[in-house]
Amino acid sequence: MAYISFQPNDYFSTKLYTGTGSSNAITGVGFQPDWVWIKKRNATGQHQLFDAVRGVTKRVYSDSSDPESTSATTLTAFGTDGFTVGSNSGINGSSDTIVSWNWLANGQGSANTDGTINTTYTSANTTSGFSIVKYTGTGSNASIGHGLGVKPAMIIIKNLATTGEDYAIYHKSLGGYQYYLKLNSTSAVSNNTNRFYAEPTTNVVNIGSVNETNQSGVEFIAYCFAEKKGFSKFGSYAGNANVDGPFVYTGFKPAFVVVKKIGGATANWVMTDNKISFNGKGTNNSTVLFPSTSAAESDAYGLMLHSNGFKFSGSDSASATVNGSGATYIFMAFAAAPLVSSNGVPTTAR
Repeated sequence: MAYISFQPNDYFSTKLYTGTGSSNAITGVGFQPDWVWIKKRNATGQHQLFDAVRGVTKRVYSDSSDPESTSATTLTAFGTDGFTVGSNSGINGSSDTIVSWNWLANGQGSANTDGTINTTYTSANTTSGFSIVKYTGTGSNASIGHGLGVKPAMIIIKNLATTGEDYAIYHKSLGGYQYYLKLNSTSAVSNNTNRFYAEPTTNVVNIGSVNETNQSGVEFIAYCFAEKKGFSKFGSYAGNANVDGPFVYTGFKPAFVVVKKIGGATANWVMTDNKISFNGKGTNNSTVLFPSTSAAESDAYGLMLHSNGFKFSGSDSASATVNGSGATYIFMAFAAAPLVSSNGVPTTAR
């Protein structure tokens, strides 16, 4: 059985809250978060991403190629047990139902000199395998220090200054460094060596020469994830288009899951967590949101969370978004609880 020496909710936590339309201190996260991803659930609204490296009020959107913007009415403070949001309608509209996903890194961090580019800040948590890296591009092949001490399984990079530049995502199950996805897009996997020019290593991320990952003189943010047994899992699965869909083993009770079809026709990214989704909810037993679109939550995909993985209960034959026949999907998942954790208590089934 998977075992870890820490409690997963000390490093990742989902927090639901209701908007007030005015300054709103959100508590109950369980730690001071360093990366906060917020989405309105009950209506259309963009996904807004904040982190301690870039600082408060600075946001990027997962569903847009827009550059970073600053708004004094968004996330205004990181607190010891959560964060504070202002009156922004996208993340604190009056009476709106809202979800936030929260990760612990290492505060703002410090410069890292492992790569050919000295990072402005690298905020790394080697226990949970998560780091946030801010750097300035050079326009030619280069490397940046991620601070994790092991090879990342997934990397998400965003150009912070240039309009129209998509996210670039490396994932270990795409087949190699030359294959990448775009978080803000429904497009299938692409093959080109100019986003990442080589595999990441235990020390650095190797970035290419294009604007999406390394535009000269422009600032970037990178979110890097290493797989930690019992806490995080990055992999792939094959769809079968059956109502009795595939089961994906993670080795822990998932708190958060994101999936993406990687080939063929376009398809949205799909995400869920153990707070907005639970067996028996809605017509398809789950609730999901979509990182690549601003749409409200939906119960259309039957993505169910179990004690040791996740499973699909719908055939999904029309769009093949999560369970198309013969289609391949990549995923990222974080634990609510491992099969056994540091308190020695086994996970209960759902």
